[in-house]
Amino acid sequence: MINETYKAMLKGKSIIRELSEYATARGKEIGYENVFDYSLGNPSVPCAKSYTDTVIDMYENMNPMDIHGYSPSLGIESVRETVADSLNRRFDMDYEAKHIFMASGAAGALAHALRGVTKPGDEVLTFAPCFPEYFPYVNTTGAQLKVVPANTTNFQINFHEFKKALNPKVMAVLINTPNNPSGAVYSEDTIKELASILVEKQEEYGHDIFIISDEPYREIVFDGKKCPYVSKYYDNSISCYSFSKSLSLPGERIGYVAINPRATDADIFAVICGQISRGIGHNCPASTSQLAVARVIDEVSDLSVYEKNMNLLYDALTRIGFEVVRPGGTFYIFPKALEEDANAFCMKAKKYDLILVPADNFGCPGYFRMAYCIDTEKVERSIPVLEKFAREEYGLDF
Repeated sequence: MINETYKAMLKGKSIIRELSEYATARGKEIGYENVFDYSLGNPSVPCAKSYTDTVIDMYENMNPMDIHGYSPSLGIESVRETVADSLNRRFDMDYEAKHIFMASGAAGALAHALRGVTKPGDEVLTFAPCFPEYFPYVNTTGAQLKVVPANTTNFQINFHEFKKALNPKVMAVLINTPNNPSGAVYSEDTIKELASILVEKQEEYGHDIFIISDEPYREIVFDGKKCPYVSKYYDNSISCYSFSKSLSLPGERIGYVAINPRATDADIFAVICGQISRGIGHNCPASTSQLAVARVIDEVSDLSVYEKNMNLLYDALTRIGFEVVRPGGTFYIFPKALEEDANAFCMKAKKYDLILVPADNFGCPGYFRMAYCIDTEKVERSIPVLEKFAREEYGLDF
């Protein structure tokens, strides 16, 4: 018999994927350039040329066995050393190679981190709005994800609700900053308060509580600011990273787990991740990708278009009359819908070939997400359509 758990999951298909598929089909009818598809968070800037040049050089000059053979279970040692050195230089940390586990993107990193610090029956807390895939990421481990209601004023952590949700079954807190879908960047004060509460609760409960920090958007931060590095503020922390956004190469599926050297069992956590891989088959990411990112470890693609697109949309949305918190990073903006039912709102938008994602599955009913990782020219052309939609469907006068 087919596993009933996964059969049941077929009924809960991702709304993001459904809308993306609709946009693709609609594009075949009217031309995709005429569909204003804000559904899928797929990086839209070219991969960094230095990465491409590196891969070409490797293929032309390296031993084929080194770039096409299996990597070690924990990742290529020289790559792990390079990642550790980069994190130490950038964030004043003291990682060693033994604290790094190479993974297939941030999703693979989270798969290992979650299994490394929880067992079936434990709880993991996260904060709305959150990426909907966190539910299968956590719940298929046997642990259970609980979502803390949002602070919709600024999308920092709702500490009042967080303290109510904490209990002895909580073994991990999963955070995402810069945040998908809100675009919020947790402030240093937010991270310090979170760390302070968890230090106190670890003492009260008599067990570790880990922060698992999902960090694929770490380099996409606006207004000349930087995203605070969470592991600087809390010992029992695990950083889960992907190069998908910084280098704009999501198809390469390469990232890592970095366990804080001061965390419990930090010196063996990467080895534990290797054992976890034996059970989930999430092991040995591509040797080529590992070696290539190591050569360009501190470089990024030209990410400036995301800030440009954000400013265009934020200015337009606020002028039209939407309530929206200005994003501090990522390539998402998260306005409040013009009616209570965001699903109905987004269905009406489809009539204008505006593809917007309702946020019920993100834990924020009444809001919607726009992924503005599209050409700026298309963002500009979408603004008059947004205006027409708001005027004709909701009678806004601006």
